[in-house]
Amino acid sequence: MRRVSWIAVLPAVLLTFLLLVRFRPRSVARFNRTVTNRLTLRFAGRARGFGIVIHRGRTSGRVYRTPVNVFAVSGGVVIALTYGRRSQWVANVLAAGGCLVETQGTTYRLADPAIVHDPSHRRLPPVLRLIPRIGGVTDYLRLSIAEREDTGTFRRDRQTG
Repeated sequence: MRRVSWIAVLPAVLLTFLLLVRFRPRSVARFNRTVTNRLTLRFAGRARGFGIVIHRGRTSGRVYRTPVNVFAVSGGVVIALTYGRRSQWVANVLAAGGCLVETQGTTYRLADPAIVHDPSHRRLPPVLRLIPRIGGVTDYLRLSIAEREDTGTFRRDRQTG
């Protein structure tokens, strides 16, 4: 019975969130960094359509784990830039030339990051195009898969994004 109630509520919550992101992105981003991301990190590495970008800060050298919406495409992935191309994690990945992404229980080393402006959302499967359209997302980060990692843990001795 509990599962049925979540199925009914989830679309309304997602729609509300997407509308907030579209019209108040910086406010929502601050809230998500401190509250929502901590909850999302618990399932984002295993859930379909979600992933965790593991990247290193450009100046601090600190390792960060950022939950994202990630979609498989031929030879790589695209990540929806929900808060735009100026997000710190995007700058970190671009500066490093790649990152690790944990998705559906597997960790991938990604390389060759490029920002792609796609208002038609044609890089996404047709069934998924509505969500970014509602949220006003038109930019994506395109990365190619360099290799599949053996473990889901970050290795300090290997360069990452």
